[in-house]
Amino acid sequence: MTQQSPDNADEPPSLERELNVTAETGAAVIARYAKMAPAGPGVYRMFDAGGQVLYVGKARHLKKRVQSYARGTGHNNRIARMIADTATMEFVTTKTEMEALLLEANLIKRLKPRYNVVLRDDKSFPFILIARDHPVPQILKHRGARNRKGDYFGPFASAGAVGRTVNTLQRAFLLRSCSDSYYEARTRPCLLYQIKRCSAPCTGEISEEAYGALVNEALAFLRGESDEVKHRLHALMNEASEAQDYERAASFRDRLTALSHIQSHQGINPHTVKDADVFAAHQEAGQTCIQVFFFRNGNNWGNRAYFPRADKSLPPEDVLESFIAQFYDDKPPPRHILLSHEIAGRRLLADALELKAGHKVTVVTPQRGEKRELVEHARVNAQEALARRLAEHASQHAIYARLAELLDLDEPPERIEVYDNSHISGTNPVGAMIVAGPEGFQKAQYRKFNMKSGDLTAGDDYAMMRQMLTRRFNRLIKERAGDDGEGWSTPDLVLIDGGPGQLSAAHDVLEELGLPDINIAAVAKGPDRNAGRERIYRKGKDTLMLEPRDPALYCIQTLRDEAHRFAIGAHRTRRKKGFTASPLDEVPGIGPTRKRALLQHFGSAKAVSRAGIADLESVGGISAQMAKTIYDFFHERG
Repeated sequence: MTQQSPDNADEPPSLERELNVTAETGAAVIARYAKMAPAGPGVYRMFDAGGQVLYVGKARHLKKRVQSYARGTGHNNRIARMIADTATMEFVTTKTEMEALLLEANLIKRLKPRYNVVLRDDKSFPFILIARDHPVPQILKHRGARNRKGDYFGPFASAGAVGRTVNTLQRAFLLRSCSDSYYEARTRPCLLYQIKRCSAPCTGEISEEAYGALVNEALAFLRGESDEVKHRLHALMNEASEAQDYERAASFRDRLTALSHIQSHQGINPHTVKDADVFAAHQEAGQTCIQVFFFRNGNNWGNRAYFPRADKSLPPEDVLESFIAQFYDDKPPPRHILLSHEIAGRRLLADALELKAGHKVTVVTPQRGEKRELVEHARVNAQEALARRLAEHASQHAIYARLAELLDLDEPPERIEVYDNSHISGTNPVGAMIVAGPEGFQKAQYRKFNMKSGDLTAGDDYAMMRQMLTRRFNRLIKERAGDDGEGWSTPDLVLIDGGPGQLSAAHDVLEELGLPDINIAAVAKGPDRNAGRERIYRKGKDTLMLEPRDPALYCIQTLRDEAHRFAIGAHRTRRKKGFTASPLDEVPGIGPTRKRALLQHFGSAKAVSRAGIADLESVGGISAQMAKTIYDFFHERG
């Protein structure tokens, strides 16, 4: 894979610098880049005059694809706008078109170009893990890299679905969920044993051999052999009943009930589809919803709705094709992918996913039978999810319009920033900024500010607010100047958690930075700090006190509470790090390796601080100069 740019092409090396100076854009610029574009497969990126990526695309023949843009005619409005904005281009060649497709998906997810379909809210999916790195396997919820030895089952649509399934599996198979250290420290069974959610192998209530049989039953159930497991439990229950061992028979009955509970909550459990993801797209009012259902080993592990960012002119099949490539960028694809719409690059997508997964992957749009029913079910869910979202947005837009009216804004805000800080008696102070818009909280835009305690008087909330806002709006100034600061765009409304004092401090900061036109309001708790009696302060205007049932007040409370939650979480994280901090972390030149060597040699940081230079030099990796640096650090501090 190689990358080309104008500086290493046959064209004059000053071309890119010339473009930056003249800010020339459009088809003529693309025509010049077409001359230097590689002839093979690869990925191209289009940038505007400010260096922001506009579009990422892949092609079997890069030169021909770029030449098609350079013609300047025959394009729809979206492509025409993109061409008009293009100032520079970059190319990355790949060995095959399949590699280009995978690279394109990765770059789109990372760069989020303006003219691409962009997958939003792409969190990793949770799995059930039966860990096998201990003689007595453990069942638990797992998210992230699969680097722990064991059997993974999923993906599940949500962490809640995994949690409910794990709890039910514990009742059905009595597997332990405790950590290895907790397991080793037990001397008597814990509460889970008492409520029949664990067989207590930790204290020998069950032998390792018998526990292994329970693990095998759980594995068989998760692999889709649920009927065999249930038949076996039925037989054991009947056998115990005939032997008049009614307590044992009741335990098997309870386990069967738990298994039935899992299956009843899975909804659709297909007979002919064992391992597949189902994608269905629905468009309405310029938005697209893509519903995804997960089926593994014949089990339905839930569904999830996505609302990718896409141009209104794109048909659902184009949105779906780009979405799926990004969806599997960091996820293992199943053997079958069922689609609601026929996509143009179906064969290429299947080949690329097969290359990534290491097994055959089929991508089909079923026309009949159970597979078609599954796709139709997903489509109906997509339609209903989009209808709910449009209704919520209509309500949200109405509330934002009400906010604009109350706070004398020119129009409903698109970006609201809310600020709060958290500390305990001035220690570990942290500031927090959350961002919200008509589509809800924009968590990728959240920021935390670790306050520099040396510049603050302990507990001075006004100084903390000034420091936080100064750092934040300095970033805005940099972004406006085109120098760093990406992602710190101008807010339409700033909400401060506090009263007139905090509001005055915020205005002082913005006026000093030359940003007096940004709208600011402070939200203070009402008398006796009662929620519902909040007061809203604005500079030079009367104090607002909204009715308790006013939707705008509820919106402000929700924003304020989210900022408070984020600030407290950031403070707890910083405080926790402070508990585990070592004085060695502050010594110049001491990294993890040298720190580990010193602690292994002396036993503690305190012992290191008392050591002489000769003793320090005897530690592997510590030179004479470094020994002196360490010695001076501790002894100069007094």
